[in-house]
Amino acid sequence: MEGSTLVVYGTLTLIRSEPLGTIDISQARDRDLLRRLLARDEEAFRGLFSRYAPTAKALALRVVRQQHLAEEIVQEAFMAVWRNPGAYEEQRGSVKTWLMGMVHHRAVDAVRREESQRRRAETEASMTAAETIDHAEDIVDQLGAPQEEAAVRSALGGLPQEQRAVLQMMYFDGLSQSQIAEKNGLPLGTVKSRTLLGMRRLRTALEGIER
Repeated sequence: MEGSTLVVYGTLTLIRSEPLGTIDISQARDRDLLRRLLARDEEAFRGLFSRYAPTAKALALRVVRQQHLAEEIVQEAFMAVWRNPGAYEEQRGSVKTWLMGMVHHRAVDAVRREESQRRRAETEASMTAAETIDHAEDIVDQLGAPQEEAAVRSALGGLPQEQRAVLQMMYFDGLSQSQIAEKNGLPLGTVKSRTLLGMRRLRTALEGIER
């Protein structure tokens, strides 16, 4: 078949669309680019990047499924090549295989980091929610006692304005944290943080009240 090469693996026959000679020339060109990189040849680096960056990005994107993260991974991989082109070992495969292996390794690590950060954030959010509920129960009990409501309002007055506003909307206006965030144009996380900090201050201020 003209322009093609038959390659036989046991009983399996494959047809290469690209002649072996072309592959050898391509790999020789890649190895030459790396040798030039050892001399800090920026043109060689640009050549290697233009040859393989699109393929590398497609690979990273399949793993991480985030455009900006895939771009960062590719940049990190190529910068690693720029810093240490001598890390390539010819006997272990082609330059392309080496590059794609670096990209895949970094992409998998990125997914693991993202998952670890997500689990840590969920744990912290759960702990924060539990602490907020704990403080809230104390304060709700005191709000339910008419003789202590004045003390609670007085304690609220001693809070920073942004914390005081959130707690007043929660306990005197009956708004949820989501409603407060929407009403004030704030991120929900900011409202939760102000709620927790305000609860801690209130609890400290109210510890001296007799039940």
